Amino acid sequence: MSVPRATTLSVQTSSSFQALGMQEPLELPGQQPPGCGKCIPVCSSSGNAAGCCGGSGSSIGSVGKGPVMCSAGCENPYAGLVALLRAAWLSGKTRPLEYRVAQLEALGRFLEEKKQEILEAVALDVGKPSFEAYLIEILLCKNELNNTLNNLCHWMKDEHVDKNLMTQLDSVFIRKDPYGVVLIIGPWNYPIHLILVPLIGAIAAGNCVVIKPSEKAKNTGRLLAESLGCYLDSDCFAVVTAGVQETSRLLENKFDYIFFTGSPSVGRVVMAAAAQHLTPVTLELGGKNPCYVSDTCDVRSVARRVAWGRFFNAGQTCVAPDYVLCTLEMQEKLMPALREAITEFYGSNPRESPDFGRIMGQKEFQRIRALLCSGRVAIGGQTDEEDLYIAPTVLADVLPSDPIMQEEIFGPILPIVVVASMDEAIDFINERPRPLAVYAFSSDCKVVAQVLERTSSGGFCGNDTLTHMTLTSLPFGGIGCSGLGKYHGKFTFDTFTHQRGCLHRNMGLEALNGLRYPPYSQQKLGFLTAAFEIKRKGTCTLL
Repeated sequence: MSVPRATTLSVQTSSSFQALGMQEPLELPGQQPPGCGKCIPVCSSSGNAAGCCGGSGSSIGSVGKGPVMCSAGCENPYAGLVALLRAAWLSGKTRPLEYRVAQLEALGRFLEEKKQEILEAVALDVGKPSFEAYLIEILLCKNELNNTLNNLCHWMKDEHVDKNLMTQLDSVFIRKDPYGVVLIIGPWNYPIHLILVPLIGAIAAGNCVVIKPSEKAKNTGRLLAESLGCYLDSDCFAVVTAGVQETSRLLENKFDYIFFTGSPSVGRVVMAAAAQHLTPVTLELGGKNPCYVSDTCDVRSVARRVAWGRFFNAGQTCVAPDYVLCTLEMQEKLMPALREAITEFYGSNPRESPDFGRIMGQKEFQRIRALLCSGRVAIGGQTDEEDLYIAPTVLADVLPSDPIMQEEIFGPILPIVVVASMDEAIDFINERPRPLAVYAFSSDCKVVAQVLERTSSGGFCGNDTLTHMTLTSLPFGGIGCSGLGKYHGKFTFDTFTHQRGCLHRNMGLEALNGLRYPPYSQQKLGFLTAAFEIKRKGTCTLL
């Protein structure tokens, strides 16, 4: 039995999609109404698509179903592709449980059969150690996939809800409907994980999907474009590779949901584009994640856990601890403990360690290296531009006004900001945009609870770093400038699902409806009040 191939749409361009790497901003899409619904294929599904092009004249190759043109004069090069996927979705093809399970299982085969290629591509793109790449790009994706397959039949079921007296004879339920055609835009730092995890939820929810990998991670993007099509159905899933301008054109199309992972600046552009069609969005962004360390803690354990979270993937993790808040006394204790932890993890020369990654590219390297001027380099600080190497670095005596405290670091540098107390640390956190995560370390559970209670963030982790994001049972997402929406596990399914409120009434027993029809009377109002009214049962106490 032949396996349907996912559509791949490639636009060759000299400008890489650096916007997802927080470098080059996307252009705000225009307001032309692309995807008019009259777009038709101009090449047969079995024919060679080479030489065909969309309305803008961009070269298009390796298109599973051939490029498409619009009979109404639509000039957007992606409008036809979106129209084809929308037609597939409207046919109901993606709705049956069996279809969703088959596509998810095919995705599992992709992860298994292409495991080595994935590890090699990620190593070439990001210089990521194979241990870290397998853990995040393979294992956590498999966990998401298996958790979804284990629970999908339950998640899809209609959810029956409470009824009032007037609806006791009716069927009242929440139908879990797919949104339709959704767009997933991924970043470069975890180029497989941050594409596949939302994709798993989008497939599980019954959507058709356009996948836009980051072009900055060229090898991984090429792998997805060339290999994913061997596993997923080309009628319903397409991979698009393009540069900044072309991605802006892609965003002009009407999608039913957009899921974006990247920087806050590009997130604003994506949200503005979505607003043209009133399209709902999830924005997984980032920010400066504070890590408070109290005076009462196991210093060695804190140092090892913080160092691991900060220097994992060479610090290029949106949820990594961005800076430490502690007293001067604790800073003096932490320094030797952090130096010991770094040496334990990466040896006396981390540059030679196979377990320490590299910076993504030249622009990122130069941006991060410029931040070393802040405070005082207490540990590390060595750099090699040719190797894109920045040593695991700890900065002491950092001031809130220093350059490193004005932006997300996204690299292997850990600044320490001295505060006088927990209260001052909490005020420091609350005076800044709400982060993706807040970390707190203390042997006193009350201190951790206080930081949790008095701050606001996308997520929270006490006495550890990063591990909360590995659980499919916890929602992962930001708040305010750090993001909008949540995913992981069932939360991803819910993100790509429209919860449709439904009531189905029998055509008989019309006499019961007479109470709501004119002419109105006080007696009718009394009966309806008794039938509809919800009365308060009592107070609620939080334990």
